[in-house]
Amino acid sequence: MSTDQRFTPTRRGLFRGVSSAGPALPRPAVGEAGPRWGMVIDLARCTGCQACTAACVVENGTDPAAPRSSVAVYETGVDGLPRIAVLPRLCQHCAEAPCIAACPVGASRRRRDGIVVVEAAACTGCGDCVRACPYESRRLDPRSGTADACDFCAHRVDAGLLPACVEMCPGGALVFGDLNDPMSAANRRLATGQGRTLRPEADTLPLVFYLGLGSTG
Repeated sequence: MSTDQRFTPTRRGLFRGVSSAGPALPRPAVGEAGPRWGMVIDLARCTGCQACTAACVVENGTDPAAPRSSVAVYETGVDGLPRIAVLPRLCQHCAEAPCIAACPVGASRRRRDGIVVVEAAACTGCGDCVRACPYESRRLDPRSGTADACDFCAHRVDAGLLPACVEMCPGGALVFGDLNDPMSAANRRLATGQGRTLRPEADTLPLVFYLGLGSTG
């Protein structure tokens, strides 16, 4: 999808059923330990500059025509007046990920720290995971033909660095941290209880939360 493509929430259905109460944070199952990485996106701070999109393409060497993440721009209305709103789009890293269940060869998997990844070498390019994602956050790479999606820059996270999109966001709209650590930057931003998830009716328990989602019109 082009990074400047405009769409309406009703056509895409991403805002349907947005919860009026802050969702409970997903926690590891019994026996799991360590961090559970997540992201908080403050829509009030996002200007739609696409710096995150560019950083993702450069860091991961992906096709600019099919980025792993981007900022969608859509038209809505407030009090009868037209309004332009923005929505950063990326893999939601669901604790109950439909893409993993749909993959017939096990190429999609969730790491112990919650990050959902695709093993390109094992992927057959069938597209089942792309169709299964309720957030339209996956696509087939036009060059390799295999499935691809945001992985929170797992190679950077493993090295103790922030995802490239977070590091490059000029407005500080993207906050990354350990959801198992009450003092992490992400949990501090969620302390107000204003964090919302996309498509809560899908029951996927995303690890990406949005601030200001209910005020997007």
